[in-house]
Amino acid sequence: MKEKIHPKYYEDAEVICACGNRFTVGATKKEMRVELCSQCHPFFTGERKMMDTAGRVERFKRRYNIKD
Repeated sequence: MKEKIHPKYYEDAEVICACGNRFTVGATKKEMRVELCSQCHPFFTGERKMMDTAGRVERFKRRYNIKD
């Protein structure tokens, strides 16, 4: 196996969610920023809301000519 090809592994990497939740994981980056976590994701919270980031839903509807 080749030496010195693997990235540094941080056992105390911090994940910061857009909702403000913070937690620690093991990762190859020291800090990660995410849009959704288990505290705000509709699947885990039981809320039914449409997650639309940067107009992806509208772009999909335009692409496939979907009418509401």
